[in-house]
This record gives sequence, C-alpha cells and structure tokens, in this order.
Amino acid sequence: MRVPKTLLTVIFAFFFAVPAFAGNISSTSSYSSVTNNSKFIQALDLMDGTSASWAKKAILGNNASGLPMKLEFKNLADISPDYANFDALGWKKGKQLYIFINNKHQNAPAEALASLLSHEAVHQDELCSLEEETYAWGYEADVWTQMKAKNPMAAQIQCPLTERLNTLSRLFTSANHTTSSIRNLVYSNPGYKGLPIHSPGF
Repeated sequence: MRVPKTLLTVIFAFFFAVPAFAGNISSTSSYSSVTNNSKFIQALDLMDGTSASWAKKAILGNNASGLPMKLEFKNLADISPDYANFDALGWKKGKQLYIFINNKHQNAPAEALASLLSHEAVHQDELCSLEEETYAWGYEADVWTQMKAKNPMAAQIQCPLTERLNTLSRLFTSANHTTSSIRNLVYSNPGYKGLPIHSPGF
C-alpha cells in the first residue's frame, strides 16, 4: 500500500555431499543488501520462475532509485496510527526505498510474502494513483495464483495474509485473469481516498 508524501516520503533440503546450510549461505550473501531475515530470503527465492521475478530484480536494485530496497517487518503504528492495519507500506527516505511488512504477517507462508512483496515492488517513487494500486493488486493476485499452483498447501494456511490473497486470487481468476473486479475494490478503498486516477506510467 502507498500513501502520499509527508515530511519523510512514504511511499503491504539439500542432498549428498552438499552441506545442508550451503544454499542458505548463498542466498543470505546475495540478499545481504536487502535483508537478513530468513522469511524474506525464502520469499525472494520463491520468486524465481514466476512473474514475481520482475519484482525480485526491482527489490535487488533494478528500480527507479538504482539501489536495493530494504525489507523489514515493522509495527506500522510506530510510523503513524493511521497505518496500524495496513498490510504493508512503501517508504522512501532520500533515494532509499523501503518495504515495511506489518508484523502481523511474520508467520505467513513465504509464498504469501513473495506475493505481497511483488505488490510493493511496483511502487518506486513518491507518486501513486488508483490505477497504480490496481496494477499492484492485480500483480499480487497473479503471483499468488502461481505460488498456489506450485504449493497448494500454502493457500490452506490460515492467517490474515492468505485470507486476503485468496480473495484477490478469486477475483482475479473469475475475471479472466484481469483486474476488472479488483479495480472496484481499489477505487472504493478508503485508504486510497484522494489519490489521483493516474500516476506516471499508470
């Protein structure tokens, strides 16, 4: 989720002789400029081979700032009580982009986090719009649909984020993999009150 600019710019097993920790070391090293959190590392790994690969590249630095995005779980109410119930928040300070994921999603499956991170990776500047959010929600739903296909059990895990994503996925697939139904949700979302219809690129 994105909110307008304020004083600071705010912008949701290894085998045989291979050691069991070798893959972890490789991933941690690759993502050290982004995060050291194991759940985020798992989520980033899962993005490969899906439409989320674009988001992964953006998070790792192929974005408007030219810098890797920083990923953190955070109590969003510490930023403002208005953000307490947001699923995630994009924040920009100077050139640095951050993606803050609400603490309540720390136990969500990595597939769900990959989907939410994909949404937030769309937001790369101070400007946002209803059409940008519509695109981001649709992208999130598309990624989750692919994640569920790879691991159907992820959708069975009961938590606030999977409930949100299962709803978005139903809307997305029932609309022929378009954002026509999701757009109605975005345009009626009180959190987006005051956003323009369009922003650069959307």
